[in-house]
Order: sequence, then structure tokens, then C-alpha cells
Amino acid sequence: MTVADPVSRAMSRYAAGDDAAFAAVYDGLASRLFAYLHRLARRSADAEDMLQQTFLRMHDARSRFRHDADVVPWAYAIARRIFLDHARKANRFVPSGDLEADGHAPPSPTPDAEAVFAAIELSAVARAELEAMQPILREAFLLVREEGLSMAQAADVLGISVAATKLRAHRAYERLREVLAAEGVK
Repeated sequence: MTVADPVSRAMSRYAAGDDAAFAAVYDGLASRLFAYLHRLARRSADAEDMLQQTFLRMHDARSRFRHDADVVPWAYAIARRIFLDHARKANRFVPSGDLEADGHAPPSPTPDAEAVFAAIELSAVARAELEAMQPILREAFLLVREEGLSMAQAADVLGISVAATKLRAHRAYERLREVLAAEGVK
């Protein structure tokens, strides 16, 4: 397999000893990994700490990186394991917090205040359902729908088959669809 994306090529160079290639790896992955970790941890400070740990672990494991591999699922798998370690130490998964209090305001409202209010309510319903969902379903859904990973990449991150990933993501999607349908959204 020949990996065409520039971040994977940069990771191959970095793994081969080209320290200057790290900047391209970091630039290509940091914002995506931070967003993923923030969705899991719900606190910016925790997500930033876990992001640094992810890159440190990638550095430590760079000699084991397969030069023909896609770096994205590898990096997400490392980030996921760091989050799980963090959650185990806290002895719980972090519940959804107030994103505004964490410095992340919701998107700016449209002129139609009623529509904005309805959207915020639906967003809260969807977020609450995601939080209540089994972690194995939530993770598959977030990796595919929010992070934009392919089913194969998400399967690599989760360490399960593509079929199992599809099933988990589908079950999460169906559950969200049911909850939103109950709220009048089709």
C-alpha cells in the first residue's frame, strides 16, 4: 500500500529520523486530535494535556510506525487509549459540561431567535443522548460522523472489525434518530 496523504508521508520521514518532518505531522493532526479529545473529555485543559501525551507517545513509538501505513487511525488509536487511561484514573467518563463556561461558545445565532432556541434545545437533547449512550456506540459514531474517519480507519482506532464498527455507528445513529424524531425532527 502506498500512502498518498502528506501527513502520512511526513510521519514516515519522521519515523525514519527526519526530525524536521514532525512539524508537518503536528500541523496535520493536532487540531483534529484536539477536537476529538475535547469531545471525549469535555474540558479544554484535559484535551490539551491528552494531546501532548498523544504526540509524546507517537514520538516514543515512531520506530514502530509502518512506513506504508496511514498515520490518521494510528494517531487516533493512541489518543483514544490516552483518553481511556485518563478516564480510568478519574474512575469515570467525564460527563458533558457547559461548553460556554469552558471557553467554547456555540455558533453565532441567526436573526431568527425562535429557530436558534429550537436548535439549541435539539442540540442539548442530542448531546444528552450521546452522553447516555454506551461508550462503544458513542465512540464509533464520533469517529465516523464527527471526525470524518472512514469505517476502516475507525475500526483500526477501535481495534475491531469494519463490520462491528458499522454496526456500532449505525446503532448510535438510529438511537439519535429515534430521540430526535420524538422531538419532532425528521
